[in-house]
Amino acid sequence: MNAQQSEYLNQYLETLSSEQRAAVPQMIAEHFCSDEENANTCAALILAGKKTASCSLKQAYLIENEPLPEVGRLTVVLNWAQEPVCIVRLTQVSTAPFNEVTEDFARAEGEGDGSYTWWREAHIAFFTAYANEIGAEFDVSSELVLERFEKVYPLP
Repeated sequence: MNAQQSEYLNQYLETLSSEQRAAVPQMIAEHFCSDEENANTCAALILAGKKTASCSLKQAYLIENEPLPEVGRLTVVLNWAQEPVCIVRLTQVSTAPFNEVTEDFARAEGEGDGSYTWWREAHIAFFTAYANEIGAEFDVSSELVLERFEKVYPLP
């Protein structure tokens, strides 16, 4: 996390009690998606409260030797330029095979036209390319990490 991102996070943390701060299991800063247009779109959707969920390929955590996200984690949501846009707190983390992701979850991702068909096609393309990039495999039975979150800063 760079200085600007840390300062933004600290502005939010100052609004919490010491007990609330101590209960935060993880704090990260990241952009969503892997290209400028989608990263900026996702950041704007999260800021507007329209995107309240995201998913990732579980194999990536294993390959990159990273821990799975934990409920309560704070994420400084960044745009492509690595500037803070808002902060979200994870409210739910689960796993499911790609082909068992529900329409409700797909809608909560808030992207595209909001349909399950759009979500499925866009995510098959994304996860296929991403898996190739990191040396993993993807098919519709691949396990995903499903995250639901709420925007906690700035509040409207």
